[in-house]
Amino acid sequence: MSNRYRDKNCLVFGTGVSGRAAAGLLLKNGARVTLFDENGKIDSEALRAGFDNAEKLNIVLGTLAEEEKKETDILVLSPGVPLDNPLVKELSKRGVYVTGEIELGFELSRGDLLAITGTNGKTTTTTLLGEIMKAYSDGTDRNVLVVGNIGDPYTLHADETTDTTITVAEISSFQLETIHAFKPRISAVLNVTPDHLNRHHSMENYAAVKKRISENQDKDDTLVLNYDDPVTRAMAEEQSADVVFFTGQGVPVIEKRDFVHILDGTICYNGSRIVDIDDIQLLGRHNLENVMAAVAMAMRFGVPDDVIRDTVRNFKAVEHRIEYVRTLNGVDYYNDSKGTNPDAAIKAVEAMIKPTVLIGGGYDKKSSYDEFIEAFDGKVKLLILIGETAEAIKECALRHGFGAVIMADDLCDAVNIAYDNARDGDAVLLSPACASWDMFKNYEERGRLFKEYVSSL
Repeated sequence: MSNRYRDKNCLVFGTGVSGRAAAGLLLKNGARVTLFDENGKIDSEALRAGFDNAEKLNIVLGTLAEEEKKETDILVLSPGVPLDNPLVKELSKRGVYVTGEIELGFELSRGDLLAITGTNGKTTTTTLLGEIMKAYSDGTDRNVLVVGNIGDPYTLHADETTDTTITVAEISSFQLETIHAFKPRISAVLNVTPDHLNRHHSMENYAAVKKRISENQDKDDTLVLNYDDPVTRAMAEEQSADVVFFTGQGVPVIEKRDFVHILDGTICYNGSRIVDIDDIQLLGRHNLENVMAAVAMAMRFGVPDDVIRDTVRNFKAVEHRIEYVRTLNGVDYYNDSKGTNPDAAIKAVEAMIKPTVLIGGGYDKKSSYDEFIEAFDGKVKLLILIGETAEAIKECALRHGFGAVIMADDLCDAVNIAYDNARDGDAVLLSPACASWDMFKNYEERGRLFKEYVSSL
């Protein structure tokens, strides 16, 4: 246990899954913990019931008293709490050490860390890499953990790690805002396109936060970057880590760099053939990028070619990411609820090979939808809209000359409208291009409901 936390007054801000996991880890390791949330309507007793050593936990909901502020030594932020929150700014000015849940997990864990960030593709790449590392570790004393923004918080499993543990982590921009010593052995930035601008305020800020994943890496570490994305390609400059590129543009002219590329229908590492594209079960060119990133990270870790090849061949789409649901009356239904920004939704549309009825709309993250509409390119035959952004997306569609738009009351209504309008040989795709928080708890709930509604047709 780091002396930073033992016997310190730690205030954990946020009572979601990350906050609860952080509080539990701190309690196990000798800190005095207050779990705080500005939402005063949370059931404190139900919250307390989720802790094994609940008698040691102080819970404060609504407003933090002045005395509690004065006693705080360390503030641990859940990813959903921004640095410009008034309480965070106030405690920071008072000299309180401000850190985040992902940094806490890193500080209190052991073993090798493989970390992945990017606007899109994080979950697929993290899941695939996790499967590769599990196959590689099968029959050995290594245990593999897949954590972070993908589901289980890093802090939930930090106590399980040993010197031989391999931790594969999906890392969001929100989590990278509060790192200090965070240092992966191998990291990757898959791509950077506009997202979360309501929090980061500009693309420059957003890209700078993504770049932080490698800020503590040195020459013995590896940073994997997308050569085809100008933002990530530029991140290779002034890096201490050894950079490996991946590219879908054939053999690149990259001096003194290892690279993953596509040659004659095969994903290769430095010219060595790893896996044929025809053997990959994932839809869409963007998923080839995800596979290339995972291949680069696995190769750099020392995983044998055959282990990577067999795992990639057997890997199927993760839930909520261009996930096949069913075929009904000749119409294929796909759940891409994780398409929470325009760029992700564009990739899903591009992956469709049939005329598509598209369901979109949701929480407003101040995104622009021009490129989203332009990507329809004769492929989308009907756009059905729900949520806060419905009117804005409709107006954008009309400006671009796309008038086949229907407004729906909710997701269930949208599924029924899609069913009524799709014909044999079409596809119905939920890819909202927006977050889910206006109508759902998260994108998982949105995706599950979509699948329930489709299954009940």
